[in-house]
Amino acid sequence: MSETRAPRDINDIKETVKLAYQALEDKKASDITIIDISSLSVVADYFIIASADNIRQTGALADNVEEVLGRSGILPKQIEGRSTGNWILMDYYDVIIHVFDKENRLFYDIERIWKDGRKIVDISEL
Repeated sequence: MSETRAPRDINDIKETVKLAYQALEDKKASDITIIDISSLSVVADYFIIASADNIRQTGALADNVEEVLGRSGILPKQIEGRSTGNWILMDYYDVIIHVFDKENRLFYDIERIWKDGRKIVDISEL
């Protein structure tokens, strides 16, 4: 993956979240959840978690996120899990996107692990 700078300010980070959310929504991701973890971790400021109906859709969702963010000059630090497709992790520095098939999302339960984060109920809250 290409190395680029992380978004420099909170407005850039929020724009990345909004673009990624829209890219997931455009490809019919289900149960899209945004968690603000900025007060809990130095790893990232936001997690975006989305579900797909099948492994083929997880790949399509990840491809669309990468394409949409790439058109805005936002390149990933790293992407993992494409080969299996049941959990694709996309690291965009301050924004980490998890695309799961439904079974693995239930199994790993990221929302429970990061329950102390602030859940963004409406994208307009950003």
